[in-house]
Amino acid sequence: MGLLDAILGRSKPVRPDLDQLFAVPSAALTLQAATGFTPTGRGSVCFAGVEGGGFARLQEDVRELLDADTERGGVPVEFSRDAYGYTWLLATHPADDTAGLVNDLHAVNTMLQDGGFGPHLLCSLIGFRNTEGRALAMVYLYKRGTFYPFAPLPGDAEKRDNQLELQVRGALGDDLRVEKDLSRWFPVWGAPGL
Repeated sequence: MGLLDAILGRSKPVRPDLDQLFAVPSAALTLQAATGFTPTGRGSVCFAGVEGGGFARLQEDVRELLDADTERGGVPVEFSRDAYGYTWLLATHPADDTAGLVNDLHAVNTMLQDGGFGPHLLCSLIGFRNTEGRALAMVYLYKRGTFYPFAPLPGDAEKRDNQLELQVRGALGDDLRVEKDLSRWFPVWGAPGL
């Protein structure tokens, strides 16, 4: 960061730390003990779509890598596009294989980053449910290197359970790097894997 940046109040962006994702399996145990939420085995990566052959080839490489186990009973990855034009990749594993799911999400993020598409990565999401069927997601913000909980209330209304989100923040504060700026806890309504 230069002198002019310091004078003008510009800060250097945080370098993504994808290895933070590997803390999720142990954090899942803490989350289950504190709140009763358990992993669903579903997770996703969200990125801004890019046109062009290079990105299409990279997307196919990701599909080939993650679908390599489909002959042994693995679930193929799914690509979808949301109403805002963002692309989501959904990976599915057995609910007790959080480590395998995290490995897949890490691999996707790394491939996109190493392929020069890191600036297009938005977030990764790991889904959880409790015994009543309530949904919860731990969202990893790629550009911040932090997590935050997202807990939609049941029903069609787009409302959040802020109390549960704060409870999860308190429970996982020692396990994950939780985003301190609550204004960055963006809702991910209808996200694949939620």
